[in-house]
Amino acid sequence: MTPAGPASPLVLALPKGRILSELGPLLARAGIAPAADYIDEDSRRLRFETNHPSLDVVRVRPFDVATFVAHGAAQIGVCGADVLMEFDYDQIYAPLDLGIGRCRVSVAEPAERAVPEDIAAWSRVTVATKYPAIAQRHFAARGMQADIVHLNGAMELAPSLGLARLIVDLVQTGSTLRANGLVETEVIANVTSRLIVNRTALKTQPEAIGAWIARFRAAMAEVDAR
Repeated sequence: MTPAGPASPLVLALPKGRILSELGPLLARAGIAPAADYIDEDSRRLRFETNHPSLDVVRVRPFDVATFVAHGAAQIGVCGADVLMEFDYDQIYAPLDLGIGRCRVSVAEPAERAVPEDIAAWSRVTVATKYPAIAQRHFAARGMQADIVHLNGAMELAPSLGLARLIVDLVQTGSTLRANGLVETEVIANVTSRLIVNRTALKTQPEAIGAWIARFRAAMAEVDAR
């Protein structure tokens, strides 16, 4: 049975890239079949119909999923816990840890200079990152002032080019760090992808959105039962 919804379809925001392929089996278990080209990164379309007239899917950058949901452009979404930590939107409710997209937000620095006990004695440090809020909170908790160099990519170049002493970035295997002469010195947070919903939409359309949450919960239970 398709969850009830308003005349206008609910919108499920999904992240481009690696997580999109990991989501495939979970969506299938939840009974959601988007149009075939939604997985095609070369497709010019950004919004896709599904097998449910009450649900459409949009494909956006991982960092943008939370913004779409927080502002009500999408009522449901899937995004990493790193994004939720960075933006801390009060309009987002995250009812389910989907257990996919496992990685971590970590501190890294050049291997030849990596002495963790020295960092604890610093009062100030320059950090290259796309997570300015996470980085500042992390170092402030250690009594350090973090001067942030905000980059959206290629963080690994920052230390060797003299742009920053450390980086804070998302790490999966660590191979990119190693290839650029960096080592992971501290894990700030372990990350998985979460199902998120807009709080206002949940209040105004509780049956429709609650039904989709229940579908995802059942899909997760099916995995756990295996």
